[in-house]
Amino acid sequence: MHKYEVIIYWSAPDEAFIADIPELPGCIAHGATQADALEHAQAAISLWLDTARACGDPIPMPKGRRLLFA
Repeated sequence: MHKYEVIIYWSAPDEAFIADIPELPGCIAHGATQADALEHAQAAISLWLDTARACGDPIPMPKGRRLLFA
């Protein structure tokens, strides 16, 4: 499992849970359940990293930060 932050939220227009990986620009996935969205996010992260390596693009280190809510 990758260590990048994954934010999962419900999208009414998409009728799906969206999994956003903010540390990897453009890396996003979805699923019918939160578990599906997380599973698809892990696959999307792998693909994002593979593509970055193939293109010689920099790969950010996971920050491991936690979200704070006001």
